[in-house]
Amino acid sequence: MSLPRLNLVEPVVMLATVVQWLVLATITGAVVGSGTSLFLHGLNFFTSQTATVPLWLQMALLPAGGFLNGLLLHYGYRLNKTGLKDSVIEAVHKQAGRMPFKTMVIKPVAAIITLASGGAAGREGPCSHLGGSLASGIGRIFRLNSELQTRLVACGVSAGFASVFGTPLAGAIYGVEVLTIGRIRHDFLFPAIVSGVVSFEVSKWWGVPYTFYHLLPLPEFSEILFLKTIAIGIVCGIVAWVFVDMIALARGIFLRVGVRLRLWPPLLPVMGGLLLAALILVVPTKYLGLSLPLISQALEGETMPYLGFLWKTLLVAITLGSGFYGGVATPQFVIGAIAGNAFAPLFGVSPSMGAAVGLVAVVAAASNTPIAAILMGVELFGGSLGAVYVAGPCIAAYLIIGHRSVYPDQLVAYPKTSWLRFRPEMALGDDKVHLSYGLLRWWSRFRLRRIGRYWKRLLKRR
Repeated sequence: MSLPRLNLVEPVVMLATVVQWLVLATITGAVVGSGTSLFLHGLNFFTSQTATVPLWLQMALLPAGGFLNGLLLHYGYRLNKTGLKDSVIEAVHKQAGRMPFKTMVIKPVAAIITLASGGAAGREGPCSHLGGSLASGIGRIFRLNSELQTRLVACGVSAGFASVFGTPLAGAIYGVEVLTIGRIRHDFLFPAIVSGVVSFEVSKWWGVPYTFYHLLPLPEFSEILFLKTIAIGIVCGIVAWVFVDMIALARGIFLRVGVRLRLWPPLLPVMGGLLLAALILVVPTKYLGLSLPLISQALEGETMPYLGFLWKTLLVAITLGSGFYGGVATPQFVIGAIAGNAFAPLFGVSPSMGAAVGLVAVVAAASNTPIAAILMGVELFGGSLGAVYVAGPCIAAYLIIGHRSVYPDQLVAYPKTSWLRFRPEMALGDDKVHLSYGLLRWWSRFRLRRIGRYWKRLLKRR
């Protein structure tokens, strides 16, 4: 009997792959970390200049910022002659990792205008965009093939998220997990983690400040507390549902108004700015901008209003729906912390713990990234919050929201339940969810039985 040959080719190839991605991902992480650091320092500078302006000036800044946003986005994208879409998810799935380079700075500048003028949005969107664009440029410089180019862009997206969140592992996983619902590309993980860690370290070296939260140690594992956190996760899944649908509704309304009135496109964010200016006469201005102090207050146990998450959701929906540009992940943190804090006492859970659970649960649901959200909870809270108390509510919220997302170009690899079906590899905005054949058959039999009982009762009466 002959012994099987020892195949030394595969280990050598895999070692070369590790070395290859150590080099490419390190370069990408360093470049992306530097680019996002420049953006974050600029954002911090300009937002600090308008943070304490009087109400009348804030009301004037909102429509002015809307007009600048409208002009920049309307005319800036005319520089794109390539026909490529300016979306990192589209770049990974449909454009072989290619992104338009001339328009790279448009979204970061627009986000600075949005947040400095008081628009309610996030800062991670331009960071992921910068990461994907810079990685795409690096791939062109090294003349990588389409497969390597695609992986490098995903690597850049992870580096951008890791830089802004201050959570290198969670940010890296978020950048990969956000691409497709129900599936993670494991071949993306190593370069994503390397680039995420490098980007985070480079950002720290450039002096980007990060906030980490410290909660009181939890008691030993309790089945009752575990179930209570899942209940909070279900509530947060509903909150995320409202958040996603309100953004989509606002976009639809502003689009229809623009078409019906034949408005010049830059005027739509002006309308949004005027509406925001009117709303802050009744809604506290602390819900404008990033609203990061609200997260700290919620985690420290300060009482949050039940409708606080709704006020933030409304302002974000009007801001993004009217044509301002900004991220959608940071608002999820704020909304989750507020909702978790407000509703936790109803389940006998402390507001502080409820805020921590809500913060990650809404991210897991609205972005369809439960694994990244679980890691984020562990990294943000220094491990003081038991991973099990984060995992349960994150998965529950992820399921409750169904097939919705703040990223409508996310692909669906597998539906979240066997009772629903979805055409595989279709974007959320391109297809509808259908009931499975088995559930339809059960429902048909159930209806037939009900109809049969109805006719029997009717015949007996006669």
